[in-house]
Parts: sequence; structure tokens; C-alpha cells
Amino acid sequence: MVLAGKIFLIREESDLETIAVKLRDYKTSETVEENGRKFELITAVDDLKMGPDYLQGTFSQDDLIMIYHRREVIPTPRTMVAPFIFNKVDDRILLSVLEKKQKANNVANSLSKILFITTGQIVEARIAPERLRKFHEENFEDTKIIFFDDVDVPNVDKLSLYGSGLGNTTLYADYLKHGKLWYTVLKSKKYGYIVGVTRNCVVTVFSRIEEPEFVSYISKEIFPLIA
Repeated sequence: MVLAGKIFLIREESDLETIAVKLRDYKTSETVEENGRKFELITAVDDLKMGPDYLQGTFSQDDLIMIYHRREVIPTPRTMVAPFIFNKVDDRILLSVLEKKQKANNVANSLSKILFITTGQIVEARIAPERLRKFHEENFEDTKIIFFDDVDVPNVDKLSLYGSGLGNTTLYADYLKHGKLWYTVLKSKKYGYIVGVTRNCVVTVFSRIEEPEFVSYISKEIFPLIA
């Protein structure tokens, strides 16, 4: 099963115990009316579990979608559910949300509001270009995809390479002279997973993997890359 997640950084000074107190039993509801019907939409944090250096749980949020059926638009509630985990890493707290990029961003903003009243206190974690390059070159024997950004060629925003063994090509060396690594899909030499990583810490594991293994992988191989 392909799994994706995104890693964020807590800007505000805090600790796992304080975060746990604010999130425990958190639940809000909003009543909306559509087509003469009332719907209760709930946002909640459940399944909190705390360890020495982590706090994990599940964030859920309802919204209302419109489904077209037999010439009628029917309002239908749905629930988005996203596992998350806060990790204390040295003097920082990192948040990993196990969802695709846009949903992960929305969850991070919602958690920022719950914990710190406003958005912007939970921000994207970043991998420096030279660290992503070093990570790639340590695992480049089976590189599948490389994207470059910050390209200095006029009218060119991004460069990309697709294939196999891309790290050994002359094009790779040439593109490095013109841009910085933004995204790479490679095979982790240490773990054997096919992994996609961006500099703003979107991580996708394309190999068959379960959530606990995914969480363990990003903590061991991706966390050390974060600036």
C-alpha cells in the first residue's frame, strides 16, 4: 500500500505534555443548513497515545459535499480522518501527518489553531538542498525521478529527469550546475523502500508498507535530514 505524509515543525516553544493536555478530548461541532436540512459537522482529536518522546493520535473533520443524483443535488456529510504524531527530536518538536500534501497542510493548520489560537505556529519542515543531494547520492543506484528548482536558465522554472540510475548520468551533473534538487524518487539502500522526498518534507513510500513501518522509517531516515 502506498503511504504518504508530510512533516512539519512547531515554531512555538512547547512540550509534548502541554500539547497532550490541549488535544485530549478535543471536540467542536458546527451546525449548517443546506436544502432545508441541518447537519452537525464535528472536528475532533481521538486515540491519543503518549510515549517518552512522542504523542500520536487521530484528527477527524466533517465537511459537506454535494452529490448529483437523478437531477437532484444531495448534500452529504463526509469525514476526513488523518493519523498524526508529534516527535521530540533534540530541542525541536516535529509533527508528521499521514495524509497527502493538501490534506496534511489543512490538518497542520487546524492543529496550530487548536494549540496556539492561530495558524503559522506549525510550519513546513525543510530539507536543505545540499542535504537532499547528499541523501540522493548515497542512494542513487536506483533513482527513478529527479526534479530541480531554482533554475538559473531564463524561462525555465524546473528541470526533471526520468529513468533509472539517474545519479550516474552526465545530465544529472549538468542540471546540478543550473538548479537545486527539489524532489527525488529513489530506493533507500538501508531499508529497501522506493521513496519520494521533497525539500518541504512530503514523503511518499511506494513500496508495500504499513503505517507503523512508515512512521518508523521517516523518523529514522528523514528526520535527520531536516534543517
